[in-house]
Amino acid sequence: MFMNDATFMHEAIKQANKAKAINEVPIGAVIVREGQVIAAGYNIRETSRTTLSHAELIAIRKANQVIGSWRLEDCTLYVTLEPCPMCAGAIVQSRIKRVVYGAPDPKAGCAGTLMNLLDEEQFNHRAAVVSGVLETECSLLLTDFFRNLRSQKKTSNDRKL
Repeated sequence: MFMNDATFMHEAIKQANKAKAINEVPIGAVIVREGQVIAAGYNIRETSRTTLSHAELIAIRKANQVIGSWRLEDCTLYVTLEPCPMCAGAIVQSRIKRVVYGAPDPKAGCAGTLMNLLDEEQFNHRAAVVSGVLETECSLLLTDFFRNLRSQKKTSNDRKL
């Protein structure tokens, strides 16, 4: 872990809080190049009703525009939740050098939990992975969000009775 990993993960957490503010699953991502955040994104899958609206994919698209290339070879992606298979594929395709994530994803994590698509020898690119950076903070964002969601559903169901 680099000294700046926690600093940039805090930036990803800020993005996750933007998702939370619009009742989206609070996942945030930033892409860093040469010590500067060049792109950011947060989950808007429910709002946009679009499968491809994950935080990582939004940040990758923005970074492509900033750099003017599909290759993000000198970049590090910081994301609050371990990338899913779709996002891991996009990371490999975009040639991101390094991925730093906060919370593991036991249901869809493809950067080490279920499998590691970012270190698959058969692909022509591999990304270094650092896990668990500010894991508690990142996990609490998700735990609190889903606890509140369940509570709201229960309250709504109780009112119907």
